[in-house]
Amino acid sequence: MKKAFVVVLAVFITLTFTASVFAGGKGETAMEAKYQIGIVFDIAGRGDQSFNDSAYNGLVLLAEEFKGYIKDDPDKVDFGKEVEMKYLTPKPGGQDREILLRSMAEDGYDLVIGVGFMFSDSLGRVAADFPDVHFGLIDGFIPDLTADSNVTVLSFAEHEGSFLMGVVAALMRDGGKVGFIGGMDIPLIHKFQGGFMAGAMYADPALRDKGMILAQYCGKEATAFNDPKTAESIATNFFNQGANIIYHAAGGSGDGLFKAAKDLDKLAIGVDSDQGLIYASQESAEAKAIAEHIVTSMLKRVDISVFMTGKELIENGEVKGGYHAFGLVDEGVGVAENQYNKAKLAPIKAKVDEIKAKIIAGEITVPDDDSKVDAWAAKTF
Repeated sequence: MKKAFVVVLAVFITLTFTASVFAGGKGETAMEAKYQIGIVFDIAGRGDQSFNDSAYNGLVLLAEEFKGYIKDDPDKVDFGKEVEMKYLTPKPGGQDREILLRSMAEDGYDLVIGVGFMFSDSLGRVAADFPDVHFGLIDGFIPDLTADSNVTVLSFAEHEGSFLMGVVAALMRDGGKVGFIGGMDIPLIHKFQGGFMAGAMYADPALRDKGMILAQYCGKEATAFNDPKTAESIATNFFNQGANIIYHAAGGSGDGLFKAAKDLDKLAIGVDSDQGLIYASQESAEAKAIAEHIVTSMLKRVDISVFMTGKELIENGEVKGGYHAFGLVDEGVGVAENQYNKAKLAPIKAKVDEIKAKIIAGEITVPDDDSKVDAWAAKTF
């Protein structure tokens, strides 16, 4: 009898352990965590000083707010074990985006976010296969979503923020031309270009003349967002054509613009993150020299979109599906100001703030594509 009891007890312990490990597919490491949140970056991953880094900062904000940690993180972000977070990075060609999304869903993550429009198709397929997992899609699009969908598309009014960058460029061009460098030639980046051109033309009538606003893209493939050599060549050409200030929406390629601006003693405007602050905070003399030439950046608060989506999950136990857009009105986009560029922006800040208020109030409409700028200008001026 005693021997039989021991055998039964052993079986019970084994089954209990197995059930606790594999319940919900979350694995042993998640036993302490109430929620698991994962991000799959786009190519370039962490360290792009732009889009992906901003998404990572959203995880850090969640960790701080909700006693969480980022698994396998070199920076060892750890404020507690209540929320487990993790990020993965695709191969340079991005061919494994779907594989990485699927691996997180299979591991039982509650929320999985794909960073970038290139995730649209793959995330849609994975979401259909995992109806109990919620997915976030930054900058992409999936049609016909509802509040009950297990996908939330997170988008931004990039054209509004870029309009203000056009205003900054117009007010700081010192008589020269202004320029725009895009990464991949896609509708999303034309949204940046349209807003920038309109803002420049609104703030300075001289920029309404043909040839005063220069624009070019790094390429037609996704690698155009990680091609600083091409961006440097375009920027050098623009500066040689008489541009004094250039705005980029080119991801990691923007580093090439910054190098050209430093080498030729011109000005640059960053994107997504506060890129001037990032460079100024580095130790190298080269980075600090580059920072001197970045007057500001168009903040695209990917970090806030990640934070707010994760916060909704943690506080409500679920995330509402559908579409969520972030604009000037809720600080989803904006103008970067820090201790290093504050003095540079001081002479134009009042004007920029005035125009920002007019956009929020609806007094200024902003075209969301460069193809719409001529019609917008004819109606506006």
